[in-house]
Amino acid sequence: MIIDCHGHYTTAPKALENWRNRQIAGIKDPSMMPKVSELKISDDELRESIETNQLRLMRERGSDLTIFSPRASFMAHHIGDFNISSTWAAICNELCYRVSQLFPDNFIGAAMLPQSPGVDPATCIPELEKCIKEYGNVGINLNPDPSGGHWTSPPLSDKAWYPIYEKMVEYDIPAMIHVSTSCNSCFHTTGAHYLNADTTAFMQCLTSDLFSDFPTLKFLIPHGGGAVPYHWGRFRGLAQELKKPLLQDHLLNNIFFDTCVYHQPGIDLLNTVIPVKNVLFASEMIGAVRGIDPETGNYYDDTKRYIEASKILSDDDRFQIYEGNARRVFPRLDAALKAKGK
Repeated sequence: MIIDCHGHYTTAPKALENWRNRQIAGIKDPSMMPKVSELKISDDELRESIETNQLRLMRERGSDLTIFSPRASFMAHHIGDFNISSTWAAICNELCYRVSQLFPDNFIGAAMLPQSPGVDPATCIPELEKCIKEYGNVGINLNPDPSGGHWTSPPLSDKAWYPIYEKMVEYDIPAMIHVSTSCNSCFHTTGAHYLNADTTAFMQCLTSDLFSDFPTLKFLIPHGGGAVPYHWGRFRGLAQELKKPLLQDHLLNNIFFDTCVYHQPGIDLLNTVIPVKNVLFASEMIGAVRGIDPETGNYYDDTKRYIEASKILSDDDRFQIYEGNARRVFPRLDAALKAKGK
C-alpha cells in the first residue's frame, strides 16, 4: 500500500470559495455575512471534484490512500477573529470528512484547527476533539504562524501550545506543521513562507527541550523539511554549541519529514541525510507545483517516480517510506486500516 501523508482539498467546488469571499466581506459589513446553511455542495459535486482530480492522479501514479485535509492556503488564520476562523474550519473539516465517507478506501481526514492570531491555542480543542471523535481524523494541521507571515505567535516550544500537545498525546495523533497564506509581501506563500516555516519549526524544536516534556509528541514537517536536510551539518553544529543531545536523540524520535520535494537530487539528498525511519511518502498533489518538468517530461509532484528511481533506497526502505512509517507515525490510521483487514 502507498500512503500519501500530505493531501489538501485544493479542488473543492467553487461554491466553497464563493461562500468564503462572502464571509470575508461580512467582516466589514455584517449584513453580508452568510449563514453556514447557505453553503450548498452536493455529494455529486464532491465526487466530481475528487474523481476528476486527486483520485484520477492517484490511480495514474500508483498511490492508494491520502491523508486529506483542508486546503492549506485557504486556512488563512490571519483573516477575521476566532469566530470567523472557527466557522470556516468547521466547514472545511466537514467537507473533507464527507470526501472520506464517499471514498473510504482512498481518503482519511486530518483536521484544520480554528487558529487566530493572539488567541489562546486551547480554543482549538473542541474542533480538534470533534474531528477525532466524530470524523475519525488521524491527525491535525498546526499552523505555527497564524498571523500569515509576521510571526507574532510564540515559538512551538512555548507553553501556550501545551494544551494542544496534551490532546495530541491523549489521542495519539501527530501534527503536520503547516502555515497558510502569507500576507507579508516579503514572503511568497508557497516558495518562501512555507519553506521558511518548515525550517523555523525545526529550529524552534532544536533550541528547546519540548520533547522532554512530551516524549511521545510527533511532528511531521512537510516539503522535505525546508532547508533542514540541506543544512544538516549546520543544525548538528548548532545543537552541539547549545549543549543539546545529538540530533538523532534530541529530535528524530519526534520529528518526521515528507517527500514533497520535486526533483531527483532533492529526494536523494533527503534520503541520504535523514534516516529512512523519519521519512514519509507524500506528493501534496494537487498542490503548489502542478506543472511538467521540461527536463524529465513528468509532473514535478509525481514524487513516487523519485522514490522508485532512487539508487540509495532498498526495497524495505521503500516499504517504510510508502507505508510502514505512516502507520507508525499515525497510529489511528494504522488502526483504521487494520479494522478493514489491511
